[in-house]
Amino acid sequence: MGLKIMNKNIFIIHGWTYSTKPWTSTVSILRNRGFNITQLNVPGLTQKSQKVFTIEDYVKWLRQELKDEKDPIIIAHSNGGRIALNYLNKYPKSFSKLILIGSAGIFDDQPKTSLKNKTFKMLSKTFKPLAKIPIIRKIVYRILGVHDYNEAPESMKKTLKNMLDSDKELKIKYNGVETVLLWGEKDTETPLWMGKKMNKQISYSKIKVYNEWGHAPYITHPYELANELTDIIKEAKK
Repeated sequence: MGLKIMNKNIFIIHGWTYSTKPWTSTVSILRNRGFNITQLNVPGLTQKSQKVFTIEDYVKWLRQELKDEKDPIIIAHSNGGRIALNYLNKYPKSFSKLILIGSAGIFDDQPKTSLKNKTFKMLSKTFKPLAKIPIIRKIVYRILGVHDYNEAPESMKKTLKNMLDSDKELKIKYNGVETVLLWGEKDTETPLWMGKKMNKQISYSKIKVYNEWGHAPYITHPYELANELTDIIKEAKK
């Protein structure tokens, strides 16, 4: 049983990043333990593209990537989790197990976010003449906590908007897949309340919270994350 699990294909769908290098330590540990890990390159991010993507485009992309796979284990972080959840809504029971790390997918309707959006729009108008100056634009975006938007090329700025808008339509339902949520208590990108809400919505899911983790434990706590993933993967059904 253990050998079959070790030989099961495991795919990582990264979040909103332009490099998979930050995953190197975690992936190396898992591979050294005998796990067959494949890091997928997400179009527009680690796979170059000028296209503006919708969530439907990403579901089609993932379908193509997994077309020859039977019951893979999926590890998905942040935006990668959003893609995986939308995928399972269309193709239930497609994975043997889903491990979500600080997953996106829950629409952020919190008052704090609404205020931030209003402030962002106001500053956009007020500082429009200054927005052409990179350093000024960067400072404003950093204050508002929209780093991803600042660093994205034009096509991906539109893609990011499409991803956030898609959360309004995502109805997380039973997907036939045992799901484990790994969440950092210090996560400010996808706050813990999102993880708790997601846990309630996904049948047969469980959530594990880590006091010292933020949004990217593969960078800050690679060994601890690798140990958690090892235990979860070994628990996977044949």
